[in-house]
Amino acid sequence: MMRKIYLFLVVALFVQGALAQSKGELIIVKDPLIDSLIAKRLELNKKKATVTNPGSTAIVTDMGYRVQVFYGSDRREAFSEQTRFKNNYPKLGAYITYKEPNYYLRVGDFRTRMEAQRFLTELKASYPTLFIFREKINAPELEEVNK
Repeated sequence: MMRKIYLFLVVALFVQGALAQSKGELIIVKDPLIDSLIAKRLELNKKKATVTNPGSTAIVTDMGYRVQVFYGSDRREAFSEQTRFKNNYPKLGAYITYKEPNYYLRVGDFRTRMEAQRFLTELKASYPTLFIFREKINAPELEEVNK
């Protein structure tokens, strides 16, 4: 009886080793449109426009800081505040977001909290309630330095 069990184990190990060494072939079947969709997605990531900033050409977004200059439930008032801000600071981005029931106007794309704090100090005279928020920002455009 013990011989049969031993013989069975040897045969089982031999069969397992023989099956493990056989090579298979992997065939990938995919729709050719997948490659074109991947290429299109890569192109879109290079020029990422947002709903609040449709003209954006930011390639990278990262965590940074924005200053909130307005919040309220009136949509028209939020957009008029955005226009007023853009008239005073045309180079800075102004982004409106809606979280029920309020609209929030946050401005700037500051990499550090210190930059946002400096700007907040500058805005204190014009806007009564200011807050700094850490959120995803569009990469600011870097200015070229002529040597």
